[in-house]
Amino acid sequence: MGGLAHIPILSVVIFFPMVGVLFLLLIDRENESAIKGTALVFSIIEFAISLPLIVYFNPGTADYQFVEKIPWVKALGIQYFLGIDGISLLLVMLTTFLTVLCVLSSWTAIKDHVKEYMISMLFLETGMLGALISLDLVLFYVFWELMLIPMYLLIGVWGGPRRVYAAVKFFLYTMVGSVLMMIAILALYFLYHKATGVYTFDITKLYQLNLPVGAQMWMFAAFALAFAIKVPMFPFHTWLPDAHTEAPTAGSVILAGVLLKMGTYGFIRFCIPLFPSAAMKFVPLIMLLAVIGIIYGALVAMMQKDVKKLVAYSSVSHLGFVMLGMFALNMQSVEGSIYQMLNHGISTGALFLIVGMIYERRHTRLIKDFGGLAKQLPIFATFFMIATLSSIGLPGTNGFVGEFLILLGTFKTSRPFAVFAATGVILGAAYMLWMFQRVMFGKLDKEENKVLKDLNWREVATLVPIVIMVFWMGIYPKFFIGKMEKSVSNFLATVNKKVEARRLMDTGAKALADNLWQTGKLKVRKVN
Repeated sequence: MGGLAHIPILSVVIFFPMVGVLFLLLIDRENESAIKGTALVFSIIEFAISLPLIVYFNPGTADYQFVEKIPWVKALGIQYFLGIDGISLLLVMLTTFLTVLCVLSSWTAIKDHVKEYMISMLFLETGMLGALISLDLVLFYVFWELMLIPMYLLIGVWGGPRRVYAAVKFFLYTMVGSVLMMIAILALYFLYHKATGVYTFDITKLYQLNLPVGAQMWMFAAFALAFAIKVPMFPFHTWLPDAHTEAPTAGSVILAGVLLKMGTYGFIRFCIPLFPSAAMKFVPLIMLLAVIGIIYGALVAMMQKDVKKLVAYSSVSHLGFVMLGMFALNMQSVEGSIYQMLNHGISTGALFLIVGMIYERRHTRLIKDFGGLAKQLPIFATFFMIATLSSIGLPGTNGFVGEFLILLGTFKTSRPFAVFAATGVILGAAYMLWMFQRVMFGKLDKEENKVLKDLNWREVATLVPIVIMVFWMGIYPKFFIGKMEKSVSNFLATVNKKVEARRLMDTGAKALADNLWQTGKLKVRKVN
């Protein structure tokens, strides 16, 4: 970790946006330019502060790095425990990167209660980063719940005509899953105490607990429901189109780019390694629901008349790929799953930004209200085309790498699922290119479209970093995959070792299983 060894860098990364909130509270609400400028400066500094994480991160180990661990509520075994590995590192960087673009994209789009809006954005950033970095289950749960408040406000206050309905629906869906997860966390807490005599919420210690399959099934189901709603997986997806459609542009970007990944991250950080035997039994069901989500999301997206709703349903399809790769449980598929989490944040975030830019000009998102815009807005058309090609996974863009790895890994686990999932790639190209053709080409025959102005410098500055990421991740994926490789390998080895230990214990070879588990000599079981 080099020069960061004695700096609590993770705490700084999590809470620096709150310093920005304090500054915003001191600014007069009438001084909107100062409010926007302050929020932008703090989001840029926050991104700069997070850069040393990737610079000093050691990809040669699967251990958690930059660890901070101090007692919080010692009597209950609750700790302030932070750390990142190759999986969470990339999602942390995605969060700080997208927050800058969200603040920049809100410059003219938000006209009312600007101070409260910027405070909500920075507060939300702290919540998301805290959830990604926490290694204590209570600490994680606190940040998990904290994320709900600012996102609820972003949708409910600054959203569209049906914003209150969408915000309440989002809140209720997420809360249902959260309550069940808390019950499972407490059950895990008491079961660990029963086995060891120690009370703890330390995730690294809870990983060592190898529960009977029956107990695992119930707790996996509770955790999985909370995370499946957040993803959202089919059939828990119905809150998403409403939330996306009604949210302001930056709200949609951060929702698609980061908040949905809290669900997929939860599966890979908590659900699968804590309850691996149950996860193995749920593999066919999860993969089936993932494939249904891929195809269903694509077909429904194809029928949409509203561009933003189309992009929202495309998220259901793309996150189906993420879940499919994760539960194929081999090196290529899991790496592809994590890579696709990043890709979705980049490409879908770009699409929401682009939709927001055209909505500011035309105050409509209906496909039929456009046509021929490429003639009037050539710079806009160029960025729109790059984002579209990224979303459909054109070779050379970021989307291709993730989808290729997922399908490659899934083919090793289940050929039928891989074949059906591949149809989602075709359908994705169909609905995205058809939408692009109707919006950007054809006759420029509507008078309102003939006076539209092309992108300004601020909008170009918002989209250029995304374009750089699209091609960097598409052409040189090794930089990103290299960071996660050891962590993914360790994740799979731990899961397989625990499954094999549980199998030996359930077949009467408990002493052998305990010995092999403790010495680390237990043979890793292949997951076909």
